[in-house]
Amino acid sequence: MNRLVREEGIDRVMAENRLDAFIAPTGSPAWKTDLVNGDSYTVSSSSPAAIAGYPNITVPMGFVDGLPVGISFFGRAWSEPLLLEIAYAWEAGTKYRTEPLFRPE
Repeated sequence: MNRLVREEGIDRVMAENRLDAFIAPTGSPAWKTDLVNGDSYTVSSSSPAAIAGYPNITVPMGFVDGLPVGISFFGRAWSEPLLLEIAYAWEAGTKYRTEPLFRPE
């Protein structure tokens, strides 16, 4: 399984396309607490990196209906220095990060 995600997956696509990293929304927008039905978690981009054991960094990307959304940067094994550089540049350039607020219903 790891070979399919590593050598024949992430590594191959990155090499063929001369990529430094992948970027994708981290997941679906944050959801409001639902005490009856529970979490409404639907989408995640971290699975390929997690299965491969590769690094994945998430930083703020903005808001949907006032709730935070993240962007993830992931790449090959041992690419943490480059991913940190890319994520830092994104965060510094966009300034999407804001202090969290308590919003009573």
